[in-house]
Amino acid sequence: MHTVVESIATGNPPLRKPQPEAAEFMQQIERLPEPLRARLPRLYEQSAIDYRYSCVGDYGEDDPSAFDFFPENWALEPAPSTRERNEKYREAAIPLAEDVAGRALDAADTTADDITHVIAVSCTGFFAPGLDIELVKRLGLPADTERTFIGFMGCYAAFNALRVAHSFCQSRPDARVLVVCTELCTLHFQIEDTLESVVVNSLFSDGAAATVLSARSGHEATGRLAYIDGQSRLDDDSMEDMTWAIGNTGFLMGLSARVPDVIADHLPGYIDDLLHANDRESADMDFWAVHPGGRAVVERAQEVLGLDPDDVQPSLEVLRQYGNMSSPTILFVLQRILERQVQGDGAPPDRGVAMAFGPGLTIEGALFERV
Repeated sequence: MHTVVESIATGNPPLRKPQPEAAEFMQQIERLPEPLRARLPRLYEQSAIDYRYSCVGDYGEDDPSAFDFFPENWALEPAPSTRERNEKYREAAIPLAEDVAGRALDAADTTADDITHVIAVSCTGFFAPGLDIELVKRLGLPADTERTFIGFMGCYAAFNALRVAHSFCQSRPDARVLVVCTELCTLHFQIEDTLESVVVNSLFSDGAAATVLSARSGHEATGRLAYIDGQSRLDDDSMEDMTWAIGNTGFLMGLSARVPDVIADHLPGYIDDLLHANDRESADMDFWAVHPGGRAVVERAQEVLGLDPDDVQPSLEVLRQYGNMSSPTILFVLQRILERQVQGDGAPPDRGVAMAFGPGLTIEGALFERV
């Protein structure tokens, strides 16, 4: 049996904010120290991001009297509590997840009754009954749909979901697995007297993506893209370089400037191991989906893997149009790659590698190949 990627659907909250306007909003926050305010425009300009999305409508307002999430002042004090942010998460995440999931089912020509498993992924909010149950109820999936939730893993979590989906597909010939990644990162922006906080606030965005994977026989899978294998690699010396913790005023991110270099140190060996385990070489790949955690991350990956500019163009384009949306982002990149014609004869890509990076530091990735 093959694990076939049937469809990918992506979506975002309504507010689309140009990056220069996002910088202007942050500059108005009174408790941000002047030296950091002065650096904001340049930092945002260097991000290689043109637009980001948010479920927080306040980021689109010029007058704090119109705020309905933050207090009505430019100090943004008292800061919304973790409880208040989580309530907003539940309000916004459910319809966004339902939307992308429904469109993924339609694109896969799959009915609700066909789905055997749901895997929900998120690290920006929690509630129970959870997002997995909400999807079963709202999409009209069978009551015996098997459910899995993957939480608090960050930007690489989609690969853990794909690995679980692959296991389901290899163990059940009738498996039809719906994976839904939903992240509302902008709920947790913090106003702190650190450059690290300013950089985090300049990168992250809100979005969701869903994919349907199916178990298919060799005949059914012919000509279709399949998940072949996945691998994980943990750097034991970088536990504190990227962190995600729960605080009293939301979730708190730690992001070291070392991250791109640490990833670059381990990525070539990781790719070699993944490909050699499947009797493949880098030269066999005709696409590379790199999680755009930031411009420096993509550029360092391109450098150490010896990729052409065109290889990382889809990653940089997703970063430019959306920012870093955490777990859904790699599915945005894969969707873009699969939709464009990368070969001279107009044929779809035959094989490639996707990868993402997150707390640990961890590299997660997968090999895909057309059957």
